[in-house]
Amino acid sequence: MTLPEPPPPRGRVAQARRNRASLIATATRAFSSGDRRVSLESIAEGAGVGIGTLYRHFPTREALVEAVYHDQIERLREGARELLAVHAPAVALRLWMDLFMDWAVAKHGMIDTLRVVISSGAIEFDQMRAELTAGVGEFIGAGGAAGDLRTDVNPTDVAATLAGILAVAGEPEQHEQATRMLDLLMDALRPTPAL
Repeated sequence: MTLPEPPPPRGRVAQARRNRASLIATATRAFSSGDRRVSLESIAEGAGVGIGTLYRHFPTREALVEAVYHDQIERLREGARELLAVHAPAVALRLWMDLFMDWAVAKHGMIDTLRVVISSGAIEFDQMRAELTAGVGEFIGAGGAAGDLRTDVNPTDVAATLAGILAVAGEPEQHEQATRMLDLLMDALRPTPAL
């Protein structure tokens, strides 16, 4: 009878967690650079680990891209909660749109791999859309209650408009245009003052 291996010492577990977090953060920055040919070796080097450590955490490029995607979605969720806790809903929504734009830019360097991950079913496109719509819905609901966002808008339409803006102005060099377009969207979401 083979005895199970003892659990690794706490220090190694903590180091493994730090390595994983560093790899995800480094990959996010690398994918955001606009370079569509980011190598896994450069990500490992940037994270200060060997390529073997990267492969222990993420055996394939697709696994790394999926982890970056989920990390970014969680950051969008956390960002929404944090922004709504300290800002009026309309201000919070506009700041969150900037977070969303950063998330979209991060996807550019991994777009080809992300398509493979989506086609494999590991990430569902409908899930991506639902996450975005739910986030926008939180802002619209809070803004409607506070009176600083229109109550007659559908979060699905706002989410689709956000996606459309980033489809036409989502490249890193189009940041200024995307910012102007997001400002226009915000203007459309504010209630019309009573005459």
